[in-house]
Amino acid sequence: MSSTTKPATQRIEHQPERRLGVLSIAFMIVAASAPLTAVAGGAPTSFAVTELTTVPAGYIVLSAILALFAFGYAAMARFIDRPGAFYPYIAQGLNRTISVGSAYAAVVAYNMMQIGIVAMFGFTVSSWLVGRFGFESPWWVWVIVGIVVVGILGINRIDFSAKIIGVLVALEFAVVIVFDVIALIVAPEGYSVAPLNPVNLFVPGIGAVLAFGVAAFMGFESAAIYAREAKDPKRTVGRATFLAVIVVGLFYAFSAWAMTVGVGQSQVVAESQEFGPDLLFVFLSQHSGQWFTDIANLLFITSLFAALQAFHNTIARYFAELGNEGMIPHWFGRRSNSGAPYAGSVTQTALALLVTIGFAVADTGDPLFPVLTMFTWLTNTGAFGLIMLMALVALAVIVFFAKDKRGIGIFTRLIAPLVSGIALTIVFILVIINFPVLMDAPADSFLTYLLPILVILGGVIGIIVGEVVRRTDPEKYRGIGHAVETGEDAHI
Repeated sequence: MSSTTKPATQRIEHQPERRLGVLSIAFMIVAASAPLTAVAGGAPTSFAVTELTTVPAGYIVLSAILALFAFGYAAMARFIDRPGAFYPYIAQGLNRTISVGSAYAAVVAYNMMQIGIVAMFGFTVSSWLVGRFGFESPWWVWVIVGIVVVGILGINRIDFSAKIIGVLVALEFAVVIVFDVIALIVAPEGYSVAPLNPVNLFVPGIGAVLAFGVAAFMGFESAAIYAREAKDPKRTVGRATFLAVIVVGLFYAFSAWAMTVGVGQSQVVAESQEFGPDLLFVFLSQHSGQWFTDIANLLFITSLFAALQAFHNTIARYFAELGNEGMIPHWFGRRSNSGAPYAGSVTQTALALLVTIGFAVADTGDPLFPVLTMFTWLTNTGAFGLIMLMALVALAVIVFFAKDKRGIGIFTRLIAPLVSGIALTIVFILVIINFPVLMDAPADSFLTYLLPILVILGGVIGIIVGEVVRRTDPEKYRGIGHAVETGEDAHI
């Protein structure tokens, strides 16, 4: 790089090939939510902890909030052909300095989600091998295997990764659909739509229900991250986001309801407390062949893997965009010949390995150690950060269209983002209040303060970086959230 920064308007963009259509991006979004993981793990956990049968209604409420959010988000996407998801939206809607802070916070949050999920992946593989074949192996071995494989896929063509994820997600849906059908056939206590009624959700436990449920939707906002690789970004991003929100919301709500029907509404809480994430597989073992239960268990593992790949791709593109615009060293913006963000992918892989080593060294010998610590701590902290950022983006959408309506109707540019922004803020507050429950830690535990502070600290550091750039390099500052790659060191 030369010592003189070029004006943003003179930068030459290196465009990776546009290979991704609506379905490909939608699959990447849904994969981050891990459908089988959400239904098998998230729903029983929510039933068990909240002791409420209205968990299905929680998914409906959350999907409605995110659908409203998607109206403004998708409308703004038509005018921002930029990767980096929240980063350019906040830059062009609110303020460039704040946007750098949001990007730093997002990198911390997404890394926590991805690294937390890989802990569950390693634990699940290790446990399955013991239960099925009697083969004992440390959980961290499979964590490292997962990190390496995901990293290899991350530096290859994005459409190759998307095809693998698409197949895995389709198989996940198939397993859950079979479970739903069997549950509706068994129905030991008949059918009741009460768990689906949002009105029944508004009881003292609503905070915990929404706090647990929101994690099932993490990743839905990632469509904009693939803007450079979308065939038609002005339409693809919005359509993929709406498709993912609608499909995920309805599917989770229906499947959680089917669980109450199959197990029995009066028994679902007690059964969830007894079996936890194994409830779905215990049910299948009782009402289907062992071969199908084995397949479901294997797909639970691949569900986690698909989520790992989706979040890895997201993080790599955040690193690349920050590197392109000089908010972190330009090296992070380097891409492979296929257009994959090589440097960002390698960096995320290295971070995941380092954190895994740290937790492996600290392992107490408790079989559930990776789940109770690495998985629980990191994923819930990641969800905390992403909800905060979504509320900020809702405000950015309002301000963006307030400057220029651009022919967008008042519902899309104002009402929908305003309502969703208020709702997301409320959910964020509920998550904070219920954070000790999410962490499975005492209310006065240092962890309940430390981990959220790490996300906020990332944002503060980003704001400082943005402010330093504003004062020292006005040309670079004007390019934040607007600029493109310089073309220098863009390939390896």
